[in-house]
Amino acid sequence: MNKETSFRHLPLLTVTLFLLVLSTVSVADDDDPVARILVTGQGSTDLAPDMAVLTLSVTRQAPTARAALDSNSLAMKEVLTAMKTEGIESRDLQTSGFSIQPNYIYPSPKSSGEREPPQIVSYTVRNSLTVRVRDITAVGAILDKSVSLGVNEGGNIMFTNDDPSEAIKQARINAVKNAMAKANTLADAAGVKTGNLLEISEQSFNPRPMPMARAEMSLARSSDAVPVAAGENSYKVTVNITYAIDQ
Repeated sequence: MNKETSFRHLPLLTVTLFLLVLSTVSVADDDDPVARILVTGQGSTDLAPDMAVLTLSVTRQAPTARAALDSNSLAMKEVLTAMKTEGIESRDLQTSGFSIQPNYIYPSPKSSGEREPPQIVSYTVRNSLTVRVRDITAVGAILDKSVSLGVNEGGNIMFTNDDPSEAIKQARINAVKNAMAKANTLADAAGVKTGNLLEISEQSFNPRPMPMARAEMSLARSSDAVPVAAGENSYKVTVNITYAIDQ
């Protein structure tokens, strides 16, 4: 190879060497992890409920399935009518369960040890209704009236909020502040400083209201209604934050 040919290939050789060096530096950077602080922060916000969800069930028993169903249906129709009279809209009434169950007796075994098969003696029909009460001051009166009209099972109550988005937003802010405070405390204790924020994430779950014990608050509209205490709901959020350590 003559001198002229060598100089012609020199730029190509220079570019190749530059790429090799750049690749080596990149790999070295990847193998040199940044010192970091990882913290978890929790935040919550308390909010008075503005809606109640009731579960009411009508249970009837009769010698035949037909008789039990007819009796149950009659009582449930009265309950539904009463709910609408109390101002509950159709969109807030939903059948959440229905069942027809036979009831058996098990004859005693004969002296020979032979057992007779179980015998059906009656049927039980159960119809469950979920009711969203948007005026929680009416909860006590609705419970009282529903029992008078035939509800004889259930009565579960969950106090919630129609739109808790603002409460959850504030809970997120509180969680981030809590995580930042933890990171600064850890950095001070270690004699370093927090650097750039590298990563932040929220634990993937839907925050739900957690009942909190508070002072009794009567929601009954009359002295004859069922006394009910609504208390407050606590919406909780957890976040994970990663900081670089500024050394």
